Amino acid sequence: AEWQAMKDRHLRLQADFDNFRKRTQRERAEMVQRAVEDLVRELLPVLDHFELGLKTSTQHGTAPAVHDGFSMVYDQLVAALRKYGVVPVDAHESGFNPQEQEAVAHVPSDEYPADAVMQQTRRGYRMGERLLRPVQVVVSSGPGAPRGDGMEQGGEPRNTET
Repeated sequence: AEWQAMKDRHLRLQADFDNFRKRTQRERAEMVQRAVEDLVRELLPVLDHFELGLKTSTQHGTAPAVHDGFSMVYDQLVAALRKYGVVPVDAHESGFNPQEQEAVAHVPSDEYPADAVMQQTRRGYRMGERLLRPVQVVVSSGPGAPRGDGMEQGGEPRNTET
């Protein structure tokens, strides 16, 4: 009986150690993943500024060699991020999705129905299944209706003469 108790104790100790080893490996992997995500979040504004700079250089006729050089560096940065599973997330043609999009403004529009994305102001990014940064969008609040205080939506007085 004593030998059986020692054998059971030994098996439990082995199982506890195996569970501890698996838990520490999982925690280490999660810590590395969080560190990579934090680094990528710091690099996303750099990527935004590269895109803005490339767009501006095209608009203002910057020397082709300078534009091409910055374009190559931008492509390398995008490729390095893609290697770690970072992909851009753009606004969809469908309606506003608060799971992936952040509304920076609600604007009345006769052209767009309520809760439709009118414009994307900043690209979002996903790393694997995890959303690193939501897409920033301007959302339609539907057709502009007159307000009850004698003012139109834009702050102009409403014409009440008939």
